[in-house]
Amino acid sequence: MSTDDPGTPGRRRPPRPWERGNPGADGPPRPPHPPTAGGDGGPQGAPMPAVVSGLRVLMMVIGGIQAVIGLALVTNSVSIATSVWGETDASVCCRSSPGEEHAGTVVFVGLLIMAVAAWGIVTALKFPTRHPDLRNSAMAYGWVAILFTVLLWAFLAVPVLVAVWLVLSILLTARSHQPECRAWFDGRRR
Repeated sequence: MSTDDPGTPGRRRPPRPWERGNPGADGPPRPPHPPTAGGDGGPQGAPMPAVVSGLRVLMMVIGGIQAVIGLALVTNSVSIATSVWGETDASVCCRSSPGEEHAGTVVFVGLLIMAVAAWGIVTALKFPTRHPDLRNSAMAYGWVAILFTVLLWAFLAVPVLVAVWLVLSILLTARSHQPECRAWFDGRRR
């Protein structure tokens, strides 16, 4: 065995980063890594209350449904625009149909809905950080979801779906005002 071998008796090996808390020949044990701000418990390790967890799930569900609706609008823009604005007279030559002319409007609305959906999902994913502005963002997202419901009521012929969407939007807005939700997001300031 050579003397340059790290396994040679009498030779100290360099400390390894993964052995931080392990006492050894290098001296006293080092403290473990401090807890991070993420995860399920937040910075103090407290579990997320059921109201906040329910609000988070509700925001993800509404955001997912909005993303699907926005994707459907973007991918079927011409047929949706044709059903809303109608078709042209077949006797007119070399003229585009109103559906083709207004397809860009439908794509814009679809992209706008997908952006709002991304806002809701990203806000919900950041809840464990307990930042106070996330509660305000959740409240604003709830009001936008209610506005989206009113617009959906004008174009959707199925009132049951609109009623379910309205109930979900009102629940989203009401849950963000509950005292448990307020205490969770204000707990970071203490």
